[in-house]
Amino acid sequence: MPFEDELGEALRRTGDGFTAEGHDLVDAGERRGRRMLARRRGAVAGGSVLALALIGSFGAYANGLLGPGGGGDRGQAVADAPEPPAPRTPPPGFDRAGSGAVSADQLAGVFKQLLPQGRLSAIEARGTGDRMGGPMVTGVFDDGDGKGRIGFGLSRVDPKGEMADDMVKCPSKATSGTESCTSEKLEDGSRLLLVKGYEYPDRREDTKCWRATVVTPQGFLVDAQEWNAEEQKGAPVSRPTPPLTLAQLKALVTSPLWHPALNDLPAAGQSPQREPARPGSKAVDILSEMLSKDGIPVVSRDEDGTDLGYLVLDEGKGKSLVSLQIQPDSAKHPGMWADLFTSAETLPNGTKFLTRKQPGEKGGAGVVWWSAEALLPNGTRVIVSAFNAESQSSAATRKEPVLTLARMTELATSSKWAAEYGQ
Repeated sequence: MPFEDELGEALRRTGDGFTAEGHDLVDAGERRGRRMLARRRGAVAGGSVLALALIGSFGAYANGLLGPGGGGDRGQAVADAPEPPAPRTPPPGFDRAGSGAVSADQLAGVFKQLLPQGRLSAIEARGTGDRMGGPMVTGVFDDGDGKGRIGFGLSRVDPKGEMADDMVKCPSKATSGTESCTSEKLEDGSRLLLVKGYEYPDRREDTKCWRATVVTPQGFLVDAQEWNAEEQKGAPVSRPTPPLTLAQLKALVTSPLWHPALNDLPAAGQSPQREPARPGSKAVDILSEMLSKDGIPVVSRDEDGTDLGYLVLDEGKGKSLVSLQIQPDSAKHPGMWADLFTSAETLPNGTKFLTRKQPGEKGGAGVVWWSAEALLPNGTRVIVSAFNAESQSSAATRKEPVLTLARMTELATSSKWAAEYGQ
């Protein structure tokens, strides 16, 4: 089984079983996001099982994938990233290295050629023969307006598989804290993702992280990121924005100069197609319809697939995030949510429900998190959450969420679900 298939399947199994008391739809959505991210990490790392440890926040490289991250200015020196103490021997089936026809020095040379005028220092690179990390280059670039780290990785993916889809799909703004994101199809059939975001979604530091990712019809994957600081984490901001514009990042990842290195990597095997979406209305549309009678203005709406939807409401007292997730029962493991409802109340129709109030968990100052969950007779879990902020990672904008627990319970236990699921 190809690497991305094995990694994706392992993460799906882990994600499917990762549900703990007190964690609701936003966490579940972020778990899906982490599964997507892990696939991205694996792809960018060139098939390395170390990828899960090598990448930090949203799409951000760390330790080893983009070099050690410390270190001073080493001018134009190019070197392989320091090897970890353990032998760098990949497990069977995970070696996705090429022949080594394109060296670290050659990749660094291409990188310099594609950058605008300026100085590139503290360079780290790996060629196509690297068996664990895959080909990559990172360095600190200074165009005269301040230093910023820039780096990229190369890999091969199944262009029609789920991993490729995930690599070029915009994350939900409700959980990722991105400023902007676009995903488009280019004239040659390639798919391009452009993201402006922050190293930390809660913006505990002002470090910005901008990203460009392209997947070509032949399965070439080029993923580049940049920061407005000399290091990804822990370094002071050295300029207002990262060095390259999004247009320049696009030109960097779509350049044909990477093709010799990409052609030296083995083609990825066929990976699974995305699973069919749950039939019926999207969660964001259901939530919008159900709240329309409340008459509270909707500031924004977002979604993460069919089953997870977000609305930001504001009746004039501050923005409040409300979200709905639908978690159908598992055909392979029926009753998978039952243990979460052992202390729940039961309605005459057999629906179980419970409510919670707890602090937010994503770093937003003063954020509180209210939730109402229902377990339908057919095993489907319906979860409604509300926060007293625009997102969990932003500061509270009001004392309490816009919806009461009573109203949230009405939504979670609504007769609407009988129409949706025949229950």
